[in-house]
Parts: sequence; C-alpha cells; structure tokens
Amino acid sequence: MEAMKSQGFSQMLVSSTESVYYLTGLWMEPMERLLALYLNTDGQCVLFGNALFGVTQARGMELQIHTDDDDPVADIAKTVADGPLGVDKDWPSRFLLRLMELRPQVRPMVGSAPVDEARKQKDETERQAMRAASAVNDQVMAQIIGELREGVTEAEMAARVEALFREHGGERSNEGQLVCFGANGADPHHAPVNDTLKAGDSVVLDIFNPIGRYWCDMTRTVFWKEVSQEQRRVYETVKAANLAAEAVIRPGVKLCDVDRAARQVIEGAGYGPYFTHRLGHGCGLSCHEPPDNSASSLAIAQPGMVFSVEPGIYLPGKFGVRIEDLVLVTETGCEVLNHYSKDLQVLE
Repeated sequence: MEAMKSQGFSQMLVSSTESVYYLTGLWMEPMERLLALYLNTDGQCVLFGNALFGVTQARGMELQIHTDDDDPVADIAKTVADGPLGVDKDWPSRFLLRLMELRPQVRPMVGSAPVDEARKQKDETERQAMRAASAVNDQVMAQIIGELREGVTEAEMAARVEALFREHGGERSNEGQLVCFGANGADPHHAPVNDTLKAGDSVVLDIFNPIGRYWCDMTRTVFWKEVSQEQRRVYETVKAANLAAEAVIRPGVKLCDVDRAARQVIEGAGYGPYFTHRLGHGCGLSCHEPPDNSASSLAIAQPGMVFSVEPGIYLPGKFGVRIEDLVLVTETGCEVLNHYSKDLQVLE
C-alpha cells in the first residue's frame, strides 16, 4: 500500500500467480482464465477467480467467484473506480481491452512495480526457502555431472535433470533445462537436442526449478575427457569474472557496477564481444524477476535481494562457458547460495 501511494496508484489489479500468492498465500494458475486481485489504498481488497480454482475462503478480502459461462471482467468493471488503474505488465490484453470497453473512464497504467518492489527484498522465511532450494540444486548438479557418459545426448541429460528435481521435491516447471555440448554451448539459450557427448566437448549445465515455490538457478561448465588451452583460458576468465562481481556486492552498490566488475575481467582478457548478455536477473517466486543485474540497471543492492551472477563467453562454432550463482545481499556483503565447486573439471 505504501508503494502504491508513493508511485501514484490509488488502485491496482494484481494478476500474476506469483504476486497473488505473495500477497494472499493462495496459489492459482489461471491458464486462459481470469485471476485478479483488486487493491485500493482505502484498504479494499477483492479476489476475482474462477470456480475451478477451488478457492472457497479468502481471509481478509472479498471473494468474487465466476464460472466459465460468466463474463468475469464485468464483475471487475463494477468494482474499479474511474481514473488511473495499475495493472500487471503481463495481464492478457483480452481482459484489459474488455475492461476498457466496459469502463472507458478507467485509465490503465502498468502497475506491477509496487508488488515487484516488495518482492525484491526477501524476508527471513523467503531467504531460508531460497537457501534450501539452492542446496537441492547443488545436489542435482553433482548427480547430473556424475552421470555424464560418452554418447549420451543433450536431450537425455535434460530429461534426467528434470527427473532429479522431482526426486528431490521440486515442483512442476514449464521451463526446460539447458544442457549444451561443444559448439552448442556458444548459444546461451540453446535448447537440448540429440547431439551426443564426445571427447573435448565443453558441457554447459544451466539447471533451475521451483522448490517450495521458490526458484533455484545455477550454471556450471565442465569438460569431457580433455580440455584445450583455449578452453582452459576461457574457463578461468569466466570464473574470475564471476568472483570479481561477487566480491563487490554489498548494500548500496549499483547493479550496473556489479555487471561492470565482471565485464571488465572478460574485456581485459580480450573476450568482450563474446559476453553477449546481462550479468544476471532477480530470482524468487519467479525464476526471472526484478532486479535486473545489467550494464543499464539503475537498481541498488539492498539486504534481502537475491539475483544471479552469470558471466559467460561464447565462441561461435567452438564452445561456450558460463558460471552462475545465486547471491543474497546481506547487511555487509553477499551470501553465495550455491556451493557446488567452480574449479575447472575434466571428467574421465
């Protein structure tokens, strides 16, 4: 409510599953149906949801349930006031356009920031959840690296990562795991295919999953059977960039300066053009959420923020290397949540 007031919103609709859960403790995945939580600074709180969601009680708020035969936006139209209305940045246009048709006096504005700002700084319960999720990620990483074998495919290993997360209590995820062999690792978001592992390949493993609603996300790069001098040089450069960035993280530091600390190492080694993405992203109830950890980010590190530090070097047609940790900003610095080794590994 305080963030709404400071940002000039007297009313807003929260529609993302994660943000509704953050505010209410109720987890609903609407798919094509409507989910919306209406808030205003007078204290009114109304949850709009489909009967299929199974919500029959919602403490501290009014509950308005519709069915597939109803026009759910009509109920919202009766509730909102004229003037500015904050809406989630990802609220489907089919609902927003209908609301604008029914209530032309309402002026929709992107209104995700008040909840995004609150979600940025994790409380102690959330911090413990993210530590626990990252501990599972460490275990899964160790297991999957131990299961690499000559001739296995990227797709097989990606499916195995998913299975391991399920075995360790992970929830269902619509995200796919990134397993990249050799030249495929030069594509930062390469989708696993049936290419097989062979001697001399780098293996980029970017694995992530929600556990207890909170996400883990980590990348490690290892080498199969042998490593060239170029691969070794690139690996040690990326590792140094990762460590340099983590060393400067503390409250009050601009995240663009964290990005710069990593990028300077890679540029100094002559690989600047091959670090092609931002240094990282916030992580919590969503795998990718504010704050942005990039060269253009104006965000300032504050205690409780969790974000990734994932520098990489990608040499087209050859190989790629990425090393990623999640870090938690503390009162005096940062806590690295991932503990799986970052030392260069050549697997036999």
